Amino acid sequence: MDIRRRPPLRSHYNQKHKADETVDQRSPKASDALPLPLYLTNGIFFTLFFSVSYFLLQRWRDKIRSSIPLHVVTLSELAAIVSLIASFIYLLGFFGIDFVQSIISRNSAWDLENDDEQRFLVNEDRNIHSPAKPRLMDLPAIPSVSQDDEELVKSVVSGEVPSYSLESKLGDCFRAAKIRRDAVQRLVGRSLEGLPLEGFDYDSILGQCCEMPVGYVQIPVGIAGPLLLNGCEYSVPMATTEGCLVASTNRGCKAIFASGGATCVLLRDAMTRAPVVRFTSAKRATELKFFLEDPLNFDTLSVVFSKSSRFARLQGIKCAIAGKNLYIRFSCSTGDAMGMNMVSKGVQNVLDFLQNDFPDMDVIGISGNFCSDKKPAAVNWIEGRGKSVVCEAIITRHVVTKVLKTTVPALVELNMLKNLTGSAVAGALGGFNAHAANIVSAIYIATGQDPAQNIESSHCITMMEAINNGNDLHISVTMPSIEVGTVGGGTQLASQSACLNLLGVKGANKESPGSNSQLLATVVAGSVLAGELSLMSAIAGGQLVKSHMKYNRSSRDVTKIGS
Repeated sequence: MDIRRRPPLRSHYNQKHKADETVDQRSPKASDALPLPLYLTNGIFFTLFFSVSYFLLQRWRDKIRSSIPLHVVTLSELAAIVSLIASFIYLLGFFGIDFVQSIISRNSAWDLENDDEQRFLVNEDRNIHSPAKPRLMDLPAIPSVSQDDEELVKSVVSGEVPSYSLESKLGDCFRAAKIRRDAVQRLVGRSLEGLPLEGFDYDSILGQCCEMPVGYVQIPVGIAGPLLLNGCEYSVPMATTEGCLVASTNRGCKAIFASGGATCVLLRDAMTRAPVVRFTSAKRATELKFFLEDPLNFDTLSVVFSKSSRFARLQGIKCAIAGKNLYIRFSCSTGDAMGMNMVSKGVQNVLDFLQNDFPDMDVIGISGNFCSDKKPAAVNWIEGRGKSVVCEAIITRHVVTKVLKTTVPALVELNMLKNLTGSAVAGALGGFNAHAANIVSAIYIATGQDPAQNIESSHCITMMEAINNGNDLHISVTMPSIEVGTVGGGTQLASQSACLNLLGVKGANKESPGSNSQLLATVVAGSVLAGELSLMSAIAGGQLVKSHMKYNRSSRDVTKIGS
């Protein structure tokens, strides 16, 4: 908007005031249809309403005292009831008359003003009655769009076209994202400049990764390694914005490599889902519990569970009771998928099957938080969820001294006082480690996993012990609930797929279903081992602050950024 052409506020006010006077002189009012002045008519009906209300209340009180039925009414009472209804209808309509009158006056006034003046008045009114927003002229110029796109943007802004329907309406996901982005900028009055739009395959996320996209976020990906794990070398992709993280993990990988590598063992592979059902009594809930935990019924339930998937295999059922509510925790293998949808389908199959023998079972929810997904829970720490893994390595004294710049006794003592005792003092649940969540999150984002599952996937206990007469260090990480997959979700996106391909675990393993996701879990654990080793060494050697000041501090002059 060109502010040089903007008319003075006073002139617009005067014009509007004059227009209002013109409307008052020429336009008929809604109250003109009344035979009496509006204030007099209102007073009559207000008085009538309260008078007959008082009269009826007095009459009904006398009837109650005299035991006279209320439905027996006299002629005067009948007239009072009719008057009450009539006055109520008038008073209700009075507010409607007043509203219609204001609309008529406003529309008549606006008819006298040109389009530029209308826009000015609307904008001034918004500035007065709504929170302050950046002026449109403060926004960078929106790229020119075609006439058809401009009409669609206006339709989205006005609400005529729902934003979520653009993809199906246009059949072009990129164009839909572009139109939605322009509409959002106009609605909120703020710019999305800096959020990339082009260069992304929006068709690949339709219906499975993200709804109503307006761009994508860039996260740098670094490579740590090589990580020597079970005799193989892996270059580990890590997506993060935290300085020092990749460098620290890389140093840990170097120490492990120089000491002969790490060994990782998969203990268990079972995704879980736990619905909650309710009965009329605790006795009935226990009957279902005994039925589900009876080994004689397991084969039948397993067949029912797996009928909707080629890869889902039921491994066990564990129940917990709270009064008449029963929580049923199903555990199953899910191939190379992380498996949440797969196990949910299997659980639904079993619930439908159980409804035949337990018709009084009320399914409250497919998930009752006994699973437990995306929340720190002791059941995941003890029973495991997803892949349960233990990874270990022996780091020689020479490597501890030369590469990690510390000593074996210092590491052992720090681990005991920090990771074990300190976490116990804090009341930690699964957090007996230095920073497992850092590595897990970075790998999850890079490889298309669900970042929110970092909560339980980062359950980890780090152990350190001096061996070989105190010369060498034995370090291990035990992680009971690493939840990863190599198919489904964000794993099929181009960037994430490339990172999985770098590790050699892209897609499903047709020869041995599930082996790719299991290998990815071991890489996560091995990377956590490297990260724990390096960070603990930095703390023990007093290098933490120095390294962060070197790698996690920007040297740019922030006063010149954006100028």
